[in-house]
Amino acid sequence: MGKLVQAELSDIFQRIGLNMSQGGMVSISKVSMTPDLIEARVYLSLFQVADKQKFLSDLKEHNWEYRKQLGERVRNQLRRVPYLEFFLDDTLDYVFKMEEVFKKIQDEREANDKNNKA
Repeated sequence: MGKLVQAELSDIFQRIGLNMSQGGMVSISKVSMTPDLIEARVYLSLFQVADKQKFLSDLKEHNWEYRKQLGERVRNQLRRVPYLEFFLDDTLDYVFKMEEVFKKIQDEREANDKNNKA
């Protein structure tokens, strides 16, 4: 059910222009459903979005609109339309941070190798 909700919400976001917001890109990285299917936890990956917290609060403010559109799309697959909870997925930030760390380590090794040869 999570994959269904993820696909439909992604399409809704794309149709209303939320996938490109505040000069950045927005994608739904994961949707996990509670066991009773009453709540969908939507994890968003925000790339170069200026104010992530403002974007998240705007989403929460218009939550009922997205839920209504989702209900129109999945009414034949789900008995009840799940409540939507939005969370930031910081995996992308973590990846960039780790890449910086690895680059710094590599640069330090190269500098040490040059000093040892000289």
